[in-house]
Amino acid sequence: MPRYSPAFLSQILILILVLILIPGTSYSRTLKACGHPFYPPVSWVSNQQLTGLAPAITQQLFAELGYSVELRSGYNWKRCLLEVQQGNADIVVAAYRIPSREAYLGFSSQPVIADPVTLFVNRQNPMPFTGLGDLKGKIAGLLLGDSFGESFDQFLRQNNRIEYVSRNRQNFEKLARQRIDFMPIGLLSGRLQSRKLGFHEQVMPLEYPVSTEFYFLAVGRNSGLQQHLPFLSRRLQEMYQDGSINRLTDYYSLIYLDQTAAESSP
Repeated sequence: MPRYSPAFLSQILILILVLILIPGTSYSRTLKACGHPFYPPVSWVSNQQLTGLAPAITQQLFAELGYSVELRSGYNWKRCLLEVQQGNADIVVAAYRIPSREAYLGFSSQPVIADPVTLFVNRQNPMPFTGLGDLKGKIAGLLLGDSFGESFDQFLRQNNRIEYVSRNRQNFEKLARQRIDFMPIGLLSGRLQSRKLGFHEQVMPLEYPVSTEFYFLAVGRNSGLQQHLPFLSRRLQEMYQDGSINRLTDYYSLIYLDQTAAESSP
């Protein structure tokens, strides 16, 4: 990862302060939000706090609407989705928009970030891969609750043995020891995690992307927040156009890599 100048980091810190501190806001209600605990720079848990570009953006946009957002960090990804489905939480800070989630989540029309998905494999014994047909019969490692688009999810269910884990470090360890054949994950997040967790020499991404998915800001259908989706979508588009999201992506990538292993090990 590149090192950034003090001036660049100062600009980012100012942006973060603007995202969090909105003077004169009168909060009408405190909302509960959760997110993926192991997906930097989008969101991850560090020191029992949910952090990343998606939590920061969520707090900013809902503050503009007059809400305070409490970020919940004690859930795995599957439990986060279930909490919102059951009405115990209001917001998922970033999630793929897939049909199975439409029944209980309303999504922004503008994504938070694009997420090219690729396959991570063992570096010393890479799996030959020219297309999805090469994956048939292989062992896939997935995190509980993970989805990589409806089409690819269905392919995995029909053609692969899937081993589920609750923490991403377990999948990297299995891949390094060749106990699984591949692990699908977003390219940027996979690269960050493999370096941070010390597996860069043992695992690598394949060049062939299986899909490009998008993370959207989502609100529970029981939350009463769906009326705000047009505003949220417009503001996300503005943040994309003025470069704010790209700057936050770089900033939180650097934050993740600079954390100690104890703070961020998933």
